[in-house]
Amino acid sequence: MCKKLLVGLSILLLPNLTIGQDLPVIPLTAAWKQKIEALAPSQTRFPSTSPKKILLFSLHTGFEHWVIPHTEEVFKILGSKSNGFAMTASKDIHQFEKASLANYDAVVLNNTCSKPDHRHLFWDQLRAESTGDSAAVMAKAQELESNLIEFVSKGGGLLLLHGAVTTLNNSSKFSDLVGASFDYHPPQQQVQVKLENPSHPLVAAFPKEGFSHVDEPYFYKNAYSKLNFTPLLYFDNDQIRSQRANQELKSGKTYVAWIRPEGKGKVMYISPSHNAQSFENPALLQFFLDGLQYVVGDVNCDETPIKK
Repeated sequence: MCKKLLVGLSILLLPNLTIGQDLPVIPLTAAWKQKIEALAPSQTRFPSTSPKKILLFSLHTGFEHWVIPHTEEVFKILGSKSNGFAMTASKDIHQFEKASLANYDAVVLNNTCSKPDHRHLFWDQLRAESTGDSAAVMAKAQELESNLIEFVSKGGGLLLLHGAVTTLNNSSKFSDLVGASFDYHPPQQQVQVKLENPSHPLVAAFPKEGFSHVDEPYFYKNAYSKLNFTPLLYFDNDQIRSQRANQELKSGKTYVAWIRPEGKGKVMYISPSHNAQSFENPALLQFFLDGLQYVVGDVNCDETPIKK
């Protein structure tokens, strides 16, 4: 495969990528982390107070994205290099007890994909840890879900990355909190990601024409139809190849990143990226850092949902 990275232009060019062809897995080496360290922004762009405490949660029970450990390292680098965030990386489901969540300003869900049967990460893990009564296990899973929703509504932040949208995918409450549930995705392909509003401060990292990106283009369901969020990035539907035959969209757009307030808290969803190669785009690293600032309440910006 012919591959050329133009970091200065923040564009990943893969001219010979064929539909369904995956990018090669990049080893998580010291050299790769040093490359990301060099590309990462050195400071936050919005005024902030003392470093915020972030739970960086990377447990998966369903599909395992190979980029999970890379993403974890990227966010550690962003937090430490900017001096803005103290990251606690964990895969312990009990971090979602109320007492534990009280230790954090925000939660980052890193590709926390759940199993297809229940599509409920908390149930999946609690069931694996317990041989007890299924009804009791589900009640506990729903308690942890309620804890997370309450954490946000009372002022906590929630940043979801890529597959994290499936964490509690069949829950209408979680779908409303996030702004969508996952429906399906066509195979990986090159996508032109565009800016919904180039003047919005949260997309200032990108050129106004957007950027070229290789990923699984996600489509959504459930709360997505309510459009109860402020969109940031999107792709044109007619550019996406190999869509589901009975659901092919030949017009309009699908959003790949958005924000929404929930009670006193903030929620942001960012679909890019499925591949660690994308983190070699410094604009995307800046976008992640700006997103962290948004969910902890550092960014004063337009939050008008599409529905209004």
